[in-house]
Amino acid sequence: MQRTIDISEAIDQSKIGAFQTGIFILCALCLIMDGFDVQALGYLAPAIIKDWSLPPAQMGPVLSAALVGILVGSLLFSMLADRFGRRPVLIVATLFFSLITLWTGLAASISELRLARFIAGVGLGGIMPNAVALVGEYTPRRRRVLMMIVVSNGFNVGAIVAGLVSARMIPLFGWRSVFYFGAVLPLVIGLIMLVLLPESLQFLAVRGKNPSKLRKWLGRINREAAQAGNAKYVVREEKAQGMPLIHLFYEGRAIGTSLLWIINFMNLLNLYFLASWLPTVVSASYSIQTSALVGTTLQTGGTLGTFLFAWLIGRIGFVPVLGTAFTIACLSIAFIGQPALPLALLFMIVFSAGFCVVGGQGAVNALAATYYPTHLRSTGVGSGLGIGRIGGIVGPLFAGGLIGAGWAPREIFYAAAIPAAISAVTMFSLRWVMKPERPAIGETQVLAH
Repeated sequence: MQRTIDISEAIDQSKIGAFQTGIFILCALCLIMDGFDVQALGYLAPAIIKDWSLPPAQMGPVLSAALVGILVGSLLFSMLADRFGRRPVLIVATLFFSLITLWTGLAASISELRLARFIAGVGLGGIMPNAVALVGEYTPRRRRVLMMIVVSNGFNVGAIVAGLVSARMIPLFGWRSVFYFGAVLPLVIGLIMLVLLPESLQFLAVRGKNPSKLRKWLGRINREAAQAGNAKYVVREEKAQGMPLIHLFYEGRAIGTSLLWIINFMNLLNLYFLASWLPTVVSASYSIQTSALVGTTLQTGGTLGTFLFAWLIGRIGFVPVLGTAFTIACLSIAFIGQPALPLALLFMIVFSAGFCVVGGQGAVNALAATYYPTHLRSTGVGSGLGIGRIGGIVGPLFAGGLIGAGWAPREIFYAAAIPAAISAVTMFSLRWVMKPERPAIGETQVLAH
């Protein structure tokens, strides 16, 4: 009699070993370089403005160009990954944005720089949703949310590295050297993934592909399950037909999907507004090196916030933790633009804003990944981030327009506090959609709270 083995159950019953740890490290490295590349231009903007004698408002479209590309890439690559697999999309996207980042460092005009950032963004859009999904699918349920949040924090670490590298390399080698640095490392990471990165076991089971590879990789996690002769490997989910994006609104998910999209939009609007323009605004009063360190403080707060949120969410839940965080973010952002702030106090306020806005985004990604089943997970996370990127595009453009119109920093940051307030209200509204007694939405055994 043929034995049926549930892939997710086999993973849930295992311990996290060296094989899974290696996967987590590779995905984290991808996200570190993702964060480095996305945030580097915000640190470099003051130097580029000075080098090319640009009005600051002209940097708005350039700062948003990568986010437009990420919007396209998030939607495109996420659906491709749900059809062809996480592994090929992660590898291709990583190698692609490595080459385009090299081109970015060679840009000779503002228009060429804008085009290069857009094309690089398309590749970057495939990284976050697929890396987070792959980590979740290789993690036992009891550690799933924690590991997804911790690994997704690699994006924030990459942004910190970009700030530190920029502060060091710009005075010595100029702003182009930062892009060269950011091009070499993902090329190496992509080649390593080509050899070592496995495919999602749930994806292989749902699609019925490569049973020999499925058995081989499962054996690295749960030897007993993989050694069952002539076994049938399954996942307790049906393979959806039709366009995956539409299925995000089926089976009672319409309200939850809509609210998640609003939160992503508002929070990423704030995240990219702050990450893109803080160094430029601060450079009006301080050196380029100091402005880069202020931007790094935003990301440092986000990195530490992610770890604390991972701990709190495991004990209290997503809604109360993130709802409170976005409320604090609203107040912190409103205070950033106050005139005559001592530098030490500015660092503290920026740290608080980063703690809640940047740190909160990793938890939002994990929330989305726990909400959707395997056949929709990359599409669910990627579409939320894709919609969020629209907010990320609007943020730098809107701030650039306000700066060009002569708005004072205090007025700009008051306006930026409004999206954080909307995020808080929307997050608290999720308590009526994602109730505590329904932690796993159908208990699919693929991702659960």
